[in-house]
Amino acid sequence: MCGRARCSLRANDVPRSCHRTAAPTRTLHIDRYKPSYNVSPGSDVPVVRREDASNCEGYVLHCMKWGLIPSFTKKTEKPDHYRMFNARSESIDEKASFHRLLPKSRCLVAVEGFYEWKKDGSRKQPYYIHFKDGRPLVFAALYDSWQNSEGETVYTFTIVTTSSSSALRWLHDRMPVILGSKESTDTWLNSSSSFKSVLKPYEESDLVWYPVTPAMGKSSFDGPECIKEIQVKSEGNTSISKFFTKKVAESEDTKSKQKITCPEFVKTEHTEDLSEGAKTKEGDNDLKFSGSSYSKNASKLPIKRDYETFSADSKPASENHVPAKKREKAKTADDKQATLFSYFGKR
Repeated sequence: MCGRARCSLRANDVPRSCHRTAAPTRTLHIDRYKPSYNVSPGSDVPVVRREDASNCEGYVLHCMKWGLIPSFTKKTEKPDHYRMFNARSESIDEKASFHRLLPKSRCLVAVEGFYEWKKDGSRKQPYYIHFKDGRPLVFAALYDSWQNSEGETVYTFTIVTTSSSSALRWLHDRMPVILGSKESTDTWLNSSSSFKSVLKPYEESDLVWYPVTPAMGKSSFDGPECIKEIQVKSEGNTSISKFFTKKVAESEDTKSKQKITCPEFVKTEHTEDLSEGAKTKEGDNDLKFSGSSYSKNASKLPIKRDYETFSADSKPASENHVPAKKREKAKTADDKQATLFSYFGKR
């Protein structure tokens, strides 16, 4: 995706940036072009296209509005330049808005760089992407003409995009088709059918980027401040290192959750419960603990034993107090029990 760009080139430098060495056959509406550090859909941008005459090898430097308005759009309809400011390379030969433009309506767009946003939750951090040596980037594009209700013919264009390169995939899944050589620009402008070979991600290492102020998100914000590098705060860092930092944080969080079920936590809870039980049931020596950690805590329990009870429990069974039998008095002669003979004898 490409929705913002820097195009502060002089109009005369645009053809040379697109590898056109000869002078243009003609120029159209160049007076509408206003160099800007923050170009958005609806802006007038100079593009290089082939001359309309089929037998002419020349090219035209033509200022058009960014954001395609198909020629079949109703004259009374209000143009929406944000609707088709990009065209996916994978489907341009299928959609009616783009398919009919492929044979003769290809063009080149030269910019110094473009902007892309990295999403970080509800926050978006813009990055400025450009060539390391400062040379302009050349995008593949398609153009069309539309006549409005006032009878004016309006020329518009759309930038062709492809899947993001391996180096920029962390930032966005799409990027503009960058034509990095004269051969690739010739192939795109030529009417031959081999143009699909250039519709691929730009994988060279000379494409670099850095974070810029979020203020340039407003189309009214313009000037060199748009491309001034800033330092991204650590909590808002969107670099690849944040990905690993997040993973480490998740790992630590998992460990802390696992700690809840570990023996240490159980040990503490049980120790407190046992201590309470020991206070309410003195002399209860039936508590059993397993493991050294429980033994240590058990030794601290306030267990009381009554000395007498302990002594009584520790005496042998033979010495236990047993009620003694009542001793009988020694019998005397007077204490002899009377017999029947003595009873009847007295009578």
